[in-house]
Amino acid sequence: MFIETAARRGTALVAGALVLAACGGVPAVQDASVLPNATTSAQPTADFNDADVMFAQMMSVHHRQAVEMAEMAATRASSAQVKDLAAEIRTTQQREIATMRQWLKAWGKPEPTAGMGHEMPGAMSEADMNRLEAAEGTAFDREFLRLMIRHHEGAIAMARTEQREGENPQAKQLAGAMVTDQQDQVDQMREMLDRLR
Repeated sequence: MFIETAARRGTALVAGALVLAACGGVPAVQDASVLPNATTSAQPTADFNDADVMFAQMMSVHHRQAVEMAEMAATRASSAQVKDLAAEIRTTQQREIATMRQWLKAWGKPEPTAGMGHEMPGAMSEADMNRLEAAEGTAFDREFLRLMIRHHEGAIAMARTEQREGENPQAKQLAGAMVTDQQDQVDQMREMLDRLR
């Protein structure tokens, strides 16, 4: 499970590296091509560079942590808005993980493996995840929103790097969609958090 090892603390981009720390791998998810509202094609064009590979590897692991956090909300959150947002995050990011895994396969590049990097932008530490897992009700809502805002901001930074440095059109398109969608969710979560204070 993602939170069971030190890899739960996430991974970070290491300059020049093409790989990152994962957490026992990315779980199997549905084929992105059969999921509704896919943001981009699951089958990429042939052109890609190191930044595209790094983006797909890193973001798959980063998303997996967000999915795990969102799954906690189903049983621990008290706010229907938090539960709805968490369900949206889970569905969207599982679909994006599936897409990125298919790209890595098509490019002949490995999926993330354990022990190959450091913390990624916005990734939760083991202590963060333990604290979230222990919370319930309104306390969970506050902690979830606070941590997910930080997590999204890290993902946005990673996606912007892909927009600047990537070559693959589909990867850059997905990165752009992530920037837009996750910034919208950050704005929404900030409003929700303000109402809970």
